[in-house]
Amino acid sequence: MNRNPLYSRSPRRTPAAGAGPDAAPAALAGAATPGSGPEAGAAADSASVPPTASAARARLGRWAARHGGPLWALAGALLAVGTMAAWLQFQPGQRIVTQRDIDTAVRESLEKEPLPSQAARAYEAILPSVVRVTGLLDEADSGEGKAEQRALQRALGAGVVIIDNGTILTNLHVVWGSKRIRVRFANGHESEASIVGAMPENDLAVLRAHSLPDDLEAATMRSTADLRPGDHVIAVGHPFGIGPSVSYGVVSGLRREFRNPDGERTLTNLIQFDAAANPGNSGGPLVTMDGHVVGIVTAILNPSEQRTFIGIGFAVPIENAASAAGMPPF
Repeated sequence: MNRNPLYSRSPRRTPAAGAGPDAAPAALAGAATPGSGPEAGAAADSASVPPTASAARARLGRWAARHGGPLWALAGALLAVGTMAAWLQFQPGQRIVTQRDIDTAVRESLEKEPLPSQAARAYEAILPSVVRVTGLLDEADSGEGKAEQRALQRALGAGVVIIDNGTILTNLHVVWGSKRIRVRFANGHESEASIVGAMPENDLAVLRAHSLPDDLEAATMRSTADLRPGDHVIAVGHPFGIGPSVSYGVVSGLRREFRNPDGERTLTNLIQFDAAANPGNSGGPLVTMDGHVVGIVTAILNPSEQRTFIGIGFAVPIENAASAAGMPPF
């Protein structure tokens, strides 16, 4: 029985008596003769379609029936894309966006909201770790109202937190001879502090704060092995009690020597820099553009008696400074 739906089904015929195997073809041939009725016409139409083409159409029909949903979805998507493309094509003034358009848009955006400079980013990175250090000369000294005078007397300076337990690096000359030491953290928290270590040959002191602010951040220290003259740096401190203040410059030289005004001590292996530093910057960090500490500001050179900055400052390399705290710097 033929199961192809493209063929018409004729009533079953019983072969004539005595007909052999060859009778069925003869009957089919006779059914194809004109004038034998509607059923014969349907059979004739079916016989005129090649069986291979009919089978292909049947398979296509079955496949379409099984995948009707996805086909309709695909057709809808193609129609939507075509409609959108046609709509964009006929929009007035519509054109293709070029690389020049993108560059112009970026430039205009930067002009409206410029990115912070490298120095600004370095300052923001180090600021939470910078402290103001005040040496109190007697038990009744409050340390207030005398910031400029105290800075000139080398009893006011800066420091940098190197361990989040309140360990601070500063200059020894800032706190030497003080009866008490007070530190003020970046968030305004104030605490008494004690000297827990010193390295006189490098004018360094290590302090430990008695109380800590919440979420105290320690600075990141960086080796000076790859530091080169011309590298950009910032100095952060409290010049004349004003601060925290930041100044910007470059490394001017390495392995410099400096003799203090009294001529009693010569500091060696110093970093020379030209970022502005004044009384009150002593003990503050010298920082690279990635926000890492490479030195502790310790002195300025000025042949006059005014003790103001003329473009030459010195910092102790952080390797020496960390040794004063009895710890590896990295």
